[in-house]
Amino acid sequence: MKKFSSLKILYIDDDDSVRKSAIDLLEFYFDTIYQAHDGLSGIEMYKEYKPDIIITDIHMPNLNGLDMVRQIRAEDTETKIIVMTAFLKTPYLLEAMDLGLIKYLVKPVMENELLITLKSCVTDVNEKKNVFNLGDGFKFDTLNNNLFLNNEQVFLSKKEHVFLKKLLINHDRVVTYNELSTSVWDGIMSEDAIRSIVKDIRKKVTKQVIKNVSGIGYKIVLEED
Repeated sequence: MKKFSSLKILYIDDDDSVRKSAIDLLEFYFDTIYQAHDGLSGIEMYKEYKPDIIITDIHMPNLNGLDMVRQIRAEDTETKIIVMTAFLKTPYLLEAMDLGLIKYLVKPVMENELLITLKSCVTDVNEKKNVFNLGDGFKFDTLNNNLFLNNEQVFLSKKEHVFLKKLLINHDRVVTYNELSTSVWDGIMSEDAIRSIVKDIRKKVTKQVIKNVSGIGYKIVLEED
């Protein structure tokens, strides 16, 4: 499994030695790892850092793992959660299934089993991060460079693809004219050319999806913005 520096992981276990061993392993694959010693501290870390993946024990003081997950699931159905326990009891299994968990691992957890489960989580997280909702049924897949309207592919020219993808992968900021000139036109861009491509893209998606920031560049406006 490759190193996944862009993803954040939260590991929760009240056993200090088990937690340390797990963190030592996870550090080979993740740059950003948070840890907590019980369900209450796990909730606090989750709210503060919004991890992509949570690995938690069930039997912990103050707040057990399933009760903690239940609180998280009340507002978040997307975060990937892996639960571990030393006890295989049917009530726990049934409750865990209802909480939308990725996997229910029995302690002691084998390294290979954990890594296979994490790989599945990472693949799912990355796939969702590659798909952007543009509103009104439009979605753009930056991994495969495809625009869809209600699951039907919409044709884009090569420059339109590059332009839209550049805005999407930098959706949290304004992309400057110079950046767009370099990416889309190899450094040779006229004002007419950029206005024309923006006009053409707006005809194929919602008009409000591309915002011009005068004197600076363009910014994508996603539905969740």
